[in-house]
Amino acid sequence: MDFGLVLQTDPPASQVVSLMKRGERNGFRYGWTFDSAVLWQEPFVIYSQILANTQKLHIGPMVTNPGTRTWEVTASTFATLNDMYGNRTVCGIGRGDSAMRVAGRAPNTLARLGEAIDVIRDLAEGREAEVDGKPLRIPWIRDGKLPVWMAAYGPKALALAGQKADGFILQLADPYLTEWMVKSVRQAAVDAGRDPASITICVAAPAYVSEDVAHAREQCRWFGGMVGNHVADLVSRYGEHSGMVPEELTEYVKARQGYDYSHHGRTGNPSADFVPDEIVDRFCLLGPAEAHIEKLRALRDLGVDQFALYNMHDAKEATIDAYGQHVIPLFS
Repeated sequence: MDFGLVLQTDPPASQVVSLMKRGERNGFRYGWTFDSAVLWQEPFVIYSQILANTQKLHIGPMVTNPGTRTWEVTASTFATLNDMYGNRTVCGIGRGDSAMRVAGRAPNTLARLGEAIDVIRDLAEGREAEVDGKPLRIPWIRDGKLPVWMAAYGPKALALAGQKADGFILQLADPYLTEWMVKSVRQAAVDAGRDPASITICVAAPAYVSEDVAHAREQCRWFGGMVGNHVADLVSRYGEHSGMVPEELTEYVKARQGYDYSHHGRTGNPSADFVPDEIVDRFCLLGPAEAHIEKLRALRDLGVDQFALYNMHDAKEATIDAYGQHVIPLFS
């Protein structure tokens, strides 16, 4: 199992670079950041510095979207980084939650997302693609390589990931829900004539290594609010008891009262006060290192190829070091 480190690009950018360097020293093979240009600093500028200051770390957004940048710009940006530092980027992509809504726009449709996956990958790897009805190719790209991993929760999005994406990003670490969603993605791949084993499975969630589980919960409760924002979209689309989405995922958002993006992905987010302890425990990795190892082994047995650790709390350095010392060596 690979391990990824997920950060927000809060200023100063030098701290983001420093944490990524620390992550690589501790055995993390992937470095991810949020991509929401109003809420945080522009990640692609910072990626250049991360790549320059690491040797093997693969870098990408978790996640970008098809609406905030034109597709040829996204492809060219990835291709430029790859040309400068070797093919060490991954394009995580989704419909666009915070990035679009904070700017007053609705998230992208799945149809647009599916088209963007193909176009961005083709352009970044040097192939011709159709953009706005016209054929386009970036002529300077040689030996380009850009895996595109899609974030998804709902049945139609899971199907799209199975049909088109090189990887699937699931932003929660509950084994029951992971099993349900991985099966959905792989079945969609089979139905599309693809090899389901070719799709990389990445589970992303906060992790906090501590004997003080109560404190760890409070540091990570924000994540249930962030996931709940996506689940609320699913409930509005499919209904509360549609059978299209597991009840285990939808039940806890009944008490949700809106969402304030100014606290998005941050400890102490007041929009996450509806999230019960049970959900924090199920969605995150909390407690001593042994508890993390047990849950990670369960996820690995379900076919998870990478655990991407959301590191937004008051123990960033300590968590990176604890994983490097006690966890990652057991999964090498």
